[in-house]
Amino acid sequence: MQEKDFISYEYKTVSVKARDEARTMDLYEAFGWEVSNAATSVTGNATLSFRRDRKQRHRAELTKLERQAEQTLETLHGLERAKTLSAGVFAWIFGVISALVLGGGMSLVMLREGSAAAMAGGILLGILGIALCAVNYFFYKKLAAKKTKTLLPVIDETEEALANLLEKGNDLLRTELL
Repeated sequence: MQEKDFISYEYKTVSVKARDEARTMDLYEAFGWEVSNAATSVTGNATLSFRRDRKQRHRAELTKLERQAEQTLETLHGLERAKTLSAGVFAWIFGVISALVLGGGMSLVMLREGSAAAMAGGILLGILGIALCAVNYFFYKKLAAKKTKTLLPVIDETEEALANLLEKGNDLLRTELL
C-alpha cells in the first residue's frame, strides 16, 4: 500500500474591493499563499481565500514581509484617497455656500413681492449662485490635479517599496525550491 504525503495548511480570508483583487492576489502569492477561492459580491467587494503549507521554510520571515507589504498597500490606498479628499471637501463646502446664495436670491424675491429693487437684487443673487455652482466643478478639478501632482512622487516611491517587498518574499520562496 502506498503512503500519501499529508500537507497541513494554514488558511486566510481577505475581503477587498473588486478593483484591487488582482493586486491582492499577487501580494499574497509572493509570500507563499495560493488562492483557493475567489468570490465577487454584488456590492463590488471580493472575498479571497488563500492557503499555505504550515511547514514552509522561512515562514517567520515571509510573515514579517507579508505584514510590511500589507501596511505598504494600505499606505498606497490612503495616498490614492488623499489625491481627491481635500478637493472634495472644498467642493462640498463651496457648493453648499453657492446653493445658499441661490436660495437667498429666491427668498429675497419672495419676501418683497411688490419691490422692483428686491426683485432685481434677488435675480442677481440667483444668477450669482448658479454661476458659483457651475464654477465649483472647475475648482474641484484644479485642486485635485494640484494635489495629485504633489502626491505622485510619494505614490511611485511607495509602489517601488511594495514591489521590493514582494520580490524579497518571492526570492525566499525560490530559495526554498532550490
